Amino acid sequence: MKHQLLRLGYYSNRHHLLSWRRISSVASSPKICIVGSGPASFYAAQHLIKTLPQSEVDIYEQLPVPFGLVRFGVAPDHPEVKNVINTFTKTASSPNLRFVGNVSLGQDVTLQELKNAYHAVLLAYGADEDREFGLEGESLGNVLSARRFVGWYNGLPRDKNFSVNLDVEEVVILGQGNVALDVARILLTPIDKLKSTDITAHALDALSRSRVRCVRLIGRRGPLQVAFTIKELREMLKLPGCVTVCNQQDFESVRSVIPELERPRRRLTELLCTAAESSPSGPVDENLKQFHLMFYRSPLSFHPSSGAPHMVGSVKLGVNQLDHKQQAVPTGTTETVPCGLILRSIGYRSTQADPDVPFDSGRGHVLNTKGVVQPGLYTAGWLATGPMGVILSTMSQAFGVGKAIETDLRSGRVDMSQTKPGYAAVSKLLQDRGVTTVSWSDWERIDAVERNRGELVGKPREKIVDVQEMLAVSIGAGGT
Repeated sequence: MKHQLLRLGYYSNRHHLLSWRRISSVASSPKICIVGSGPASFYAAQHLIKTLPQSEVDIYEQLPVPFGLVRFGVAPDHPEVKNVINTFTKTASSPNLRFVGNVSLGQDVTLQELKNAYHAVLLAYGADEDREFGLEGESLGNVLSARRFVGWYNGLPRDKNFSVNLDVEEVVILGQGNVALDVARILLTPIDKLKSTDITAHALDALSRSRVRCVRLIGRRGPLQVAFTIKELREMLKLPGCVTVCNQQDFESVRSVIPELERPRRRLTELLCTAAESSPSGPVDENLKQFHLMFYRSPLSFHPSSGAPHMVGSVKLGVNQLDHKQQAVPTGTTETVPCGLILRSIGYRSTQADPDVPFDSGRGHVLNTKGVVQPGLYTAGWLATGPMGVILSTMSQAFGVGKAIETDLRSGRVDMSQTKPGYAAVSKLLQDRGVTTVSWSDWERIDAVERNRGELVGKPREKIVDVQEMLAVSIGAGGT
């Protein structure tokens, strides 16, 4: 048996070697490009560099700085989640990988030009638009996108001038995912706790003057259908100076089904029930901030403030119940909740960066089958799946797409008989078009300046939020 296994291993390794020799014999090296530099991109690159050691992998990023959602989506008070950047930095140190920042697909270079230059193109530029309700009053002042609010406090350049009025006491967040919970926590966290994070200076200043006392997190279904995870809920429940308020009636039938749930959902539901049982039944201490979990409610319309008719003053909610498929259906009952700020957190959408990208505009993602668009063209991350999962699930999906690319290159599904020019051709195009690019060493200059600025104020880093300043720092022309 042992000898049989050894022989199987021998033939398996020999097949692996022969398939690699087929690639090597017909092309100097596989040229692969990845559009986007978030978690999906780096995980796919990690797999490709490991399994195709002669490959050249070029990552193109729209901004001058890498890491996508890890830099601009992870909450500033979650530094441990950002430790994955260390893994990405190690991947970027490989001689097989090239980072090319400040290049926009569809503007600076087309998809067809990338396909002409590379054997394989992987699209992984994420989801950067949010979904809207399309309801009456949604254009009122301070009815805003939670995604843009996150970008504002995390230093996303396009959200640096995001206008939010925090001179209000009551906030409504529509949605019950992790982004919604992150936003609620940032609004209710004592400012001294935020001062030591990498939150942007402009957000820290605005939050230090905030009058927000009460945040309501509203979902259309019940406690069993929340989309946030237990870690985020546990942090919220432990927030100093804040009390969690729930309606006990929303949990009447929940306890009985807990034993039937799978372990992650069971633990989360148990914690929700504990929070409900600890919820105050009478008036809340006025010295405490309040976090309300509201279920079975859908927004119907937004209404102006009596004192400022251009600003939101309340939201009209429809009361729901669940049908046999656990879908929310209206009961016909309504209620009105006062608020001076509404943050919409009902999901992200990707965009069609280039007209040649096969795109499902209805669902807001690239058409694909397990990451494969067609031989030679692939997609990963939220652009492939829609906005779902966390970094761990993105890693698994990206490794799978990396494997699919590897398999197509080895099997001949991708034509390897033609030597592709790769970055040499694209670099010439960008140069002719006057596009300033940012290399990995250029990024390291930006990184060093941000860290130095942060050290001066007791923060891990002080993010640069202006693209032109990033470009100046990248060549050593600005900042210390």
